[in-house]
Amino acid sequence: MNETRVVILGAAGRDFHNFNCIFRDNASYRVIAFTATQIPEIEGRLYPPSLAGKRYPEGISILSMDDLESLINKFDVDECYFSYSDTSYTEVMQVASRVLSAGAKFCLLPPSLTMLSVEKPAIGVVAVRTGSGKSQTARFIARTLNSMGKRVAVVRHPMAYGNLEMQRVQKFEEFEDLNRYQCTIEEREEYEHHIRAGNLVFAGVDYAEVLKCAEQSADIILWDGGNNDTPFVKTDLLITVADPLRAGHERLYYPGEINLMLADVVIINKVDCAEAWQVETIEQNAKLINPKARIICTRSPVTVDNPELIKGKRVLCVEDGPTLTHGEMAYGAAFIAAKKYGAKEIISPKNFAVGSIHQAFMKYKHLKDVLPALGYSKHQLKELEETIARVPCDTVIVGTPIDLAKIIKTVQPMVRAYYRLEEIEQGSILNIIQRTLDEFPALKK
Repeated sequence: MNETRVVILGAAGRDFHNFNCIFRDNASYRVIAFTATQIPEIEGRLYPPSLAGKRYPEGISILSMDDLESLINKFDVDECYFSYSDTSYTEVMQVASRVLSAGAKFCLLPPSLTMLSVEKPAIGVVAVRTGSGKSQTARFIARTLNSMGKRVAVVRHPMAYGNLEMQRVQKFEEFEDLNRYQCTIEEREEYEHHIRAGNLVFAGVDYAEVLKCAEQSADIILWDGGNNDTPFVKTDLLITVADPLRAGHERLYYPGEINLMLADVVIINKVDCAEAWQVETIEQNAKLINPKARIICTRSPVTVDNPELIKGKRVLCVEDGPTLTHGEMAYGAAFIAAKKYGAKEIISPKNFAVGSIHQAFMKYKHLKDVLPALGYSKHQLKELEETIARVPCDTVIVGTPIDLAKIIKTVQPMVRAYYRLEEIEQGSILNIIQRTLDEFPALKK
């Protein structure tokens, strides 16, 4: 029987999950390679035999997306499966054009084929764009479930940028686990708050195994999504977070619009920072394509511990990396804090950036006044540290969810900008969660 020859187009997350669910044990297909994009320094690796399965005893190469056309031609590839997130419809079709012009089929998998079943109740938190406030929403829901006396297992979307075999199944219970798994800044941003709150966090590469471990440890599974990807688990309640500061994007980015269509609840976050027309735009779009979804508005206020280190000072604003890069935001919490607490001047880091940080500014042209906290490797962390040291500022305002001072050293004092979800209508999310859990009699014991 002839095998369909496949390339999976990815970014070290959704691509591996699609392979595990659809292709790993499927004799009708032969996966030739993965391609890598969005995340620096993730190509050139091997999806190892231990994860690839018995049909791939030599593993599967992970190659640069730049080589897509030559890869299709060299190996006579039949189909290419688009398997990464937070891309505009224009970008999706540009990739499709590359695939089609090279002679292969361009394919998308429906999310339902890769949503794994669990026996425990599952709540999913996803978004329409990176940086919408998904993580703070997941933390809010975790606190709500904790207040109800429920044990929560947070299952986080993969960030498989390191040793894939070591990352097959990861359990984070203590801060030392972050060092044990050699977590990047992006991973620490997602895990630290949950660990501090006493929640177990699970992640990895093989999510069938990840979910088995999570179910053994908790009453409820909380899916904490990545970027604007669809969930890897079948949910009993799906909450989609939308960002009015990018109003209209909820209908222009893949697969964020799918999350809007599938949502049981749409949270319009950051309404305290948005104009009325921006909030109304999202409300209208949500009602148009998903009239059954409940719409809730929330705030995302920014605070700092040491406002005196900002007022009248020259400041550098360091922001969450993915939110600025493929999330395409021009600023974040640190910039808002600088304005709110009276900074004398916000110093642009663009002309002081070195190495891969400089390259990020060249790639993402919208970045001008803020510095993305990129740290996917030890080398890049050093470049981030050097970039900050070169900026002539009095204070560094850190808008990432982690304590950056534990990872890098700076001459200038650091001030952390904090943000958390606040409901406009108090108790609205609790009531929705309670109604969902009422359908599971075992949780009433």
